[in-house]
Amino acid sequence: MPASTENAHTLTVTLDASGVKDRKADHAVKVVAYRANGEASEQRVSINAAGEGRARFTFKDPPGHLRVVVGPEKATTDQMRGLQTLAVDVPSRRWAGSRELTVGPIAIAPYYWRWWFWWCRDFKITGRIVCADGNPVAGATVCAYDVDYWWWWWSKDQVGCVTTDVNGAFEIDFTRCCGWWPWWWWENRAWLLEPELARRIGALLRDDPRFRRLPTPSPKPSLAVFHQLLSDSATSLRSQRQTPAALSKRRSAAASGRFDPSSLEALRGELLAALPSAAEFERLRLWPWWPWQPWWDCDADIIFQVTQTCGGQTVTIVNETISQTRWDIPTNLDVTLVANDQACCVASCTTVNCPEGDCLLPSDICLDNVGSIGGNLGAPAIALPNPTNFIGLLNPGLGASLSYGADRPYAGSASLEGGIGDLAHVDYYELLYYEAGLATPSTPLPTPPTPIPYVPLTAPGAFGGFGRQVFVFPHWVPVPFPATTISDGTTDHLVIETISHYEANHGPQLWDAVSYGLLAMFNTAHTLPNGTYFLQIRGWTRPGYAGNLTNPRILPACGTNGVDNWFAITIDNQTVTAAPADPNGLHCGPGTVHVCTGQPETAILNVAILHKDGSTTPIGPCANVCIVDTDQLVVDFAAFDPDGYLAYFTLALDYGASLTVPLVSEPPVGVASGVSLSPSPLPPAWCPAAAQVGPDYGSALVLQGATAPWWTGGAIRLTVPATEAFPETCAYLLQLYAHKRTITGCDGSYWNQYNLSEQSFTIVNPCPAP
Repeated sequence: MPASTENAHTLTVTLDASGVKDRKADHAVKVVAYRANGEASEQRVSINAAGEGRARFTFKDPPGHLRVVVGPEKATTDQMRGLQTLAVDVPSRRWAGSRELTVGPIAIAPYYWRWWFWWCRDFKITGRIVCADGNPVAGATVCAYDVDYWWWWWSKDQVGCVTTDVNGAFEIDFTRCCGWWPWWWWENRAWLLEPELARRIGALLRDDPRFRRLPTPSPKPSLAVFHQLLSDSATSLRSQRQTPAALSKRRSAAASGRFDPSSLEALRGELLAALPSAAEFERLRLWPWWPWQPWWDCDADIIFQVTQTCGGQTVTIVNETISQTRWDIPTNLDVTLVANDQACCVASCTTVNCPEGDCLLPSDICLDNVGSIGGNLGAPAIALPNPTNFIGLLNPGLGASLSYGADRPYAGSASLEGGIGDLAHVDYYELLYYEAGLATPSTPLPTPPTPIPYVPLTAPGAFGGFGRQVFVFPHWVPVPFPATTISDGTTDHLVIETISHYEANHGPQLWDAVSYGLLAMFNTAHTLPNGTYFLQIRGWTRPGYAGNLTNPRILPACGTNGVDNWFAITIDNQTVTAAPADPNGLHCGPGTVHVCTGQPETAILNVAILHKDGSTTPIGPCANVCIVDTDQLVVDFAAFDPDGYLAYFTLALDYGASLTVPLVSEPPVGVASGVSLSPSPLPPAWCPAAAQVGPDYGSALVLQGATAPWWTGGAIRLTVPATEAFPETCAYLLQLYAHKRTITGCDGSYWNQYNLSEQSFTIVNPCPAP
């Protein structure tokens, strides 16, 4: 640094590499002067033909004690602190009132000269982040990590983070060094437990009778685990010929928690003699089956983590694990990373999002293609009785192959997706509807000249707006598209602005692909009765943001030669009542596990032990009953959906410490061995005996004669040998779940519309001797 006062002090450091016979003229080294307060000054020094070099540092005030370090040219000042470099201390007294001081020459041996040019290497990682459909992920933060693992721990060290551009592209440049002091390398790593490695090592040790007990995986590295293994191994002391005093010393060090990474190689020899061989771990290069000295590892082993802020939330869209490590990457690496479904992707024009012509293409409901929803454009004809029953259902008529994944209605808010043609010139649009009704005996849509009389959807809140995202580097910015009331001069209409109108007034934008094709939210909860609906989009003209709507028109569906656009959807919202009773009088709500609904309904009607002589012993809540090996458990229960959209039910007995007996489990596992299901002879007034006992929609259709798309379930009896249901004396919890097929809020989980009933009791197995 240049002198700024008359009190400047100058340090000259001379270097001598004359002993390096094969040095190259273009090679240089780095010299760093560290002050006691942590400040660092660095210089790149070239070595001349005579093998000499010189670094000159100027300080504006007395520098005090200095530590001068010579090392690889590409290392940073922080890295130079931990590398195996050459160092000279310059005490304060060396200045002795002088303002100029020369130290050296510092001799650079051939060993250091050769290794320094290998120890630090430049790496360049280029790549793209894309969504599953190939659209780029812009504005995402990509971080690359160098990873290491040993035994069942692993660590990652961030080598660089960058933000992707509008094409999803990124470049990370970093320098990777090796030749560290072992203690310094270790202190700069944060270790984590790797569950999969722990599982695989545990499986290996569990099969070896020499190990009486398995060590418990600890979150952080500890030598105590190896002390336990060596103590358990009968061959440890003999194989290593250690004296009791040496063994005691090693045990004491392990117990104290002191950790010297350079001692791992000696420990490895002991462990190899004690542990079973493992070709799998040799292939993985896992210590101790493979030698491991990471401070000498000059290669980079890379995984990626990618986050993105979209919709106001920061989410992880790529999160690679150690099993996905790219080992020993080249100095130039190119990758393509595929983001998960939480990413904001830049929209690209496709035949769906940007259709050609003066038309509208209905494409999806809740991201389910309309061709897979009965009665929609492109949906196949259903060769079943009463095909109109399948209008608006996802995967219609496929119960034989998809079981409860077929014939699925919708509930809550359903998104309508599609694209308005590039020649349509629509500025705003509204949603019209025709309530067909589930019993309509007509074909899916009357054809011209007998059009369906569509009317504006005026139920408050039923036609909903939404938000989109636009990319303004490096951020995704939310843009609302609300349903807004605008007049045509006579009547008010609830309309939403089109993307083309927005861009005409704000300029071209980079849109998020997920929301790009959104047309409307069809909000049905508490707004519309259950049933089948036909929906239609009507376009309007209104340049700018003032004036009335004009030129109303129904856009034809793209590719149909003039047939008007439409969506078909069946709605099945769940009615929830207020506690403390559901519609059938069953206790529900706070303080219970039962949902206050009868759609679906569950109830445990009767639990009893059927004895060999035909007598029964009831098992009420909190009862205490004993059994013998000739007894049968009989459970009468209700799993019932009056709407006919039951998916499946499960019945299990939980006991002990996280143990369970799955009597009827979620398909495809189904009914356990020894369990039989039949219609219950004890149906309650609100629930008939089941005509089809399931336990899932596919079984009811294929094996038991249910008529698609309906399966209501009902009152059912389960019978099973009591000793199979109750393997030991314990308190048991009988747990009954019933799930519907309904897709709620575009979430296809079967946990959106369900119910639960439970009953607990104690079973003694076997009955005590008289």
